[in-house]
Amino acid sequence: MKRLSTFLFLGLCLLSPAVQAADWPCYRGANQDGISTETLALDWGTAAPKVLWKVPVNTGFSSIAVSGGLAVTQAVREINGAPREICLALDAATGQERWAADVALGKGYDGGGQGDGPRSTPTISDGAVFVLTPDLVLHALNTNDGSALWTHDLVKEYGAVNIHWNSAASPVVDDGLVFVMSGGEGQSLLAFEQKTGKLAWKVESEKITHATPVVATILGERQVIFYCQSGLVSLSVKNGNLLWKFPYKYSTSAAASPVVSGDMVYCSAAYGVGGGVCKITKEASGFKATALWQTPGNTETANHWSTPVCKDGFLYGMYGFRALGNGPLKCVEMATGKVRWAQPGFGQGNVVLASGKLLALADNGDLVVIDPSADAYKELARIKTVQGKCWSTPAISNGHIYVRSTQEAVCLDASVQ
Repeated sequence: MKRLSTFLFLGLCLLSPAVQAADWPCYRGANQDGISTETLALDWGTAAPKVLWKVPVNTGFSSIAVSGGLAVTQAVREINGAPREICLALDAATGQERWAADVALGKGYDGGGQGDGPRSTPTISDGAVFVLTPDLVLHALNTNDGSALWTHDLVKEYGAVNIHWNSAASPVVDDGLVFVMSGGEGQSLLAFEQKTGKLAWKVESEKITHATPVVATILGERQVIFYCQSGLVSLSVKNGNLLWKFPYKYSTSAAASPVVSGDMVYCSAAYGVGGGVCKITKEASGFKATALWQTPGNTETANHWSTPVCKDGFLYGMYGFRALGNGPLKCVEMATGKVRWAQPGFGQGNVVLASGKLLALADNGDLVVIDPSADAYKELARIKTVQGKCWSTPAISNGHIYVRSTQEAVCLDASVQ
């Protein structure tokens, strides 16, 4: 593990019970649902939020994760004349670089040597930053200086089988364990002890997707849900025991994470797959997943890689296949799959929820405040945040909004004065 320093970048991803309420320690926040519990000042009709800092970043769709004063992301930087992928840690308050760790080769993201850089988001938890590289190497880095705590090469150690465009999933942390997909025979779904890196369990023979797994409690059982090429696979976080499966069509790529709301789980993919929801029940014989609705081949409910948020039984997110630039933001009833409304002009961005409002980051860098009404699209404010392509997810921590593109990252002050 090689350390560096110069300037630029942000990001991160996933979940720990020890995390502070104001942290956004992983992809889609502390509970992996894209929802912030903070109160923000989002009345931007008369004055845009203050820019606390803005720094250039070089190539990547990795989102920003924030915890313990660090803002972390993955990006590409030239080292000794070669492109390398780095995990970059910035001071969350100032944007100044704290450290950068060399973690992987910085090319080949589309399988052919081209592309827009890393898509995985790091996860911060209990003094460590966890990074899953495109070539399926899992790193645990010290939050103080980026030095290596432990590393696992999933291909060499666990027979991992990569996917076209290489891995884009983020590592998930919950209750002292780190969860990742590998695709190895009999060891495709893995859990490691976050402190030591020791293998906790390995199970199943699933093929991987680009989707980040989700940890949730459903009907009293803490479980990690993987979106595999066979469909959804839910395991007990404690021992990896299979709880339930939901077979779901796969074609080419599945990159949006599952969305859990009560006893319902939503999943979606492009390439002719569409969206669907299963209902989870628990009987004496165990858990069971039953389809509520599916729309195979219908792009109306297809998320390419943008994961929607759920509020009051409705999904809000960017839908469509290769709908760059003009792709719509939609409201979809989770229980039925009915599209309530669609508003074009967002592209392949991402949505989070804060202070009861949607914050939609369009792929052109516009950040839009929207009233989450199932009746109609109601835009409240819009500002331009960054230049470059935004296929990342905004992060919210301590009243600040963190946004990243393929060119720069910004921290906006939305704290209530």
